[in-house]
Amino acid sequence: MTQTQAQSPPPSSSGPSPLLQVRDLHVEFHTRDGVADAVNGVSFGVEAGETLAVLGESGSGKSVTAQAVMGILDIPPGRITGGEILFEGRDLLKTPAEERRRIRGARMAMIFQDALSSLNPVLSVGYQLGEMFRVHRGTSRKESRIKAVELMERVRIPAARARANDYPHQFSGGMRQRIMIAMALALEPQLIIADEPTTALDVTVQAQVMGLLADLQREYRMGLILITHDLGVVADVADRIAVMYAGRIVETAPVGELYRAPAHPYTKGLLDSIPRLDQKGQQLNAIKGLPPSLLRIPSGCSFHPRCPVARAVCRADEPPLYEVGTGRASACHFWKELLDGQ
Repeated sequence: MTQTQAQSPPPSSSGPSPLLQVRDLHVEFHTRDGVADAVNGVSFGVEAGETLAVLGESGSGKSVTAQAVMGILDIPPGRITGGEILFEGRDLLKTPAEERRRIRGARMAMIFQDALSSLNPVLSVGYQLGEMFRVHRGTSRKESRIKAVELMERVRIPAARARANDYPHQFSGGMRQRIMIAMALALEPQLIIADEPTTALDVTVQAQVMGLLADLQREYRMGLILITHDLGVVADVADRIAVMYAGRIVETAPVGELYRAPAHPYTKGLLDSIPRLDQKGQQLNAIKGLPPSLLRIPSGCSFHPRCPVARAVCRADEPPLYEVGTGRASACHFWKELLDGQ
């Protein structure tokens, strides 16, 4: 296999253009201490009906990428300095603000990680769900309430008609997350971005929420971007995985291939740090060190200070995304050695 350079992570399949195509996206934040390069040339695509999981430690740029796609980035201090975000063939970065607002919610929606702070504490959940229909579809208050109850039933909230009058604090964490999913689904968007949707939920509720998302995605044939730091959460639901580190995608691959044979040392480190039943009582293999400050990203490969196989070239030259197989790419100078050694 030749070591060729990929200009961007390969699309998941040939044929029509992806539902969403992000190309060479750059985002920076101006702070008192300097400019933080939060997103550095991120490229990926998502097809209709496909689930792309975006993985990485906190601070890797996952949520900032999602906010840029949705058009909810805080500007200032954030600023998009380059790239394209093509949704259904249209560059959202060149779309007028009012038109983009109409797209947001109706054609693409986001599920936030903290449902309690994302919902209005002084309005009933039925009112908040119905607001989607009142604002975007111009429905009456009575009709919007009916649709709100239908949505609550669709995400399997018991006694939905009565509970529509309840306030967010009267629901459990898992039920609040279902309400957030219902809100995102209200107008049947083509794309949903779920930012850490199972944070702070116990394992059983995590499985229920992820199963619900998967069922609804199949029903609506939506594209889904699942942002998480938990490899275990995405194992059964993702089609492809993009791994981010220091604001950059360092590996992308179909989920089965990535779990079987990671092509980047960072991905391998993440997989090795997952607790396993056959290693009871043994010490976890944690990745040494900490992610770099985005104000001072290391030269060369940004992972080299923590990489167990780093060499001189890693400290000097930033690796491009190499094509390492069909639908696979890795930003590692020594990806072939890594794959051959597994």
